[in-house]
Amino acid sequence: MVTQSTAPARSGSSLAHRWLARAALLAVAAAFVVPVLVAGLRGSVSMLVIAAVCLVATAAAIWWFVAHSGLLRWLAAVLLLAAPVAVLLVFALHHLVWVAAVSAGLLVLAGAAGRRALTQAALAPRETVTPPPGHPFLIMNPRSGGGKVGRFDLVARARRLGAEVALLDTSGTTDVAALAQDAVRRGADLLGVAGGDGTQAIVAGVAAEHDLPFLVISAGTRNHFALDLGLDRDDPASCLDALTDGVEVRVDLGRIGDRTFVNNASFGVYASIVQSDAYRADKARTALALLPDLLAQQTGPTLSLRVGATVCRAPQAILVSNNPYTVDDFAGLGHRPRLDRGRLGVIALTVDSTADAVRMLRGRRSESVMVLAARSAVIEAGGSPVPVGVDGEALLLPTPLRCEIRPGALRVRVPRHRPGVRAARPALDWAHLGRLALTFGSRGTRS
Repeated sequence: MVTQSTAPARSGSSLAHRWLARAALLAVAAAFVVPVLVAGLRGSVSMLVIAAVCLVATAAAIWWFVAHSGLLRWLAAVLLLAAPVAVLLVFALHHLVWVAAVSAGLLVLAGAAGRRALTQAALAPRETVTPPPGHPFLIMNPRSGGGKVGRFDLVARARRLGAEVALLDTSGTTDVAALAQDAVRRGADLLGVAGGDGTQAIVAGVAAEHDLPFLVISAGTRNHFALDLGLDRDDPASCLDALTDGVEVRVDLGRIGDRTFVNNASFGVYASIVQSDAYRADKARTALALLPDLLAQQTGPTLSLRVGATVCRAPQAILVSNNPYTVDDFAGLGHRPRLDRGRLGVIALTVDSTADAVRMLRGRRSESVMVLAARSAVIEAGGSPVPVGVDGEALLLPTPLRCEIRPGALRVRVPRHRPGVRAARPALDWAHLGRLALTFGSRGTRS
């Protein structure tokens, strides 16, 4: 028997949200009023100017540090340390350190309250109740996540639940896709992986090809896919509960060329760095050594991104994700609140100068940042092969490369009882907060 259910979505604004919006606006006002009351108008303006100069100097120093080598890099490091120290000394000489600390604390409080006020309840994906699998086949990587497969006794637990388990050899030479295809030929009615997201993506592609349910076991290092499915990343054994008491959700898959990805594909600076043989031995040193030439685009092919009629020429970094990441996440290190929107998230960064680096302080409103959502995107490099990071796996792929979304391509079996997906972190929209704060009455407005 198959049944479907959907968790109710909350709409509108509650009384608590409206009061949080009011608290956020009052905290911002207080952050500017306190310096005026203590230091006077002239003194407070001076404090604001000094803080702004420090912020700009810090952004410029970070850019100089990563984009240059030799003497200029070390001068940038000195500036990076000296700027905040100089600000503290100036404030201390005028006995205003406590005033700056109070204002900064109020601004932090305003930001937290404002985001909380704008946060909407996460929309749960549509769940389908289906019978437990009769012949589940699980692939487990004993090296993944520092040995989580062994530490959580996943093999024995899975076999007790009736699953067939295949352990990958430690040499890393197993053809994972062929292993999954063979299991399908032998009658497997569920495929699953306890391993990293790269392995998850390979087997998810096979499961989608045969329209079989897929089981994610959070035994990798970061487990980004598991996080965005609402699974328990701290206890991978809990994911096995889906074999006996689970539901199915439909999620999208990304595709780059003929490869599947569950999280993202990255191009440019990061993808080139992870290709280096020295990267695994010393990540920080290798990145700092390679960044100047990569940011100046003196090594490697020049990229071009095309999304519909929009073209971004010569970006230093491109991230294409299976559904968009949260609003303030440029690096793909956060989470995606939904995996079923049928859109790729596309982020491109173009930073050619110190001025561009300073403009990055504006976030997504910066001209250096392009953020889009689309069904497809094309990356070109004049026909040259380019380094690509696909779900953390370093590859060298020919161009042009077409990335596209496959809406609802994958059936994922998840435990009925699981932590769930976190609500998306909203953009701090002060105009929206103002409207919310001025909403009165027992019923909220739809946001």
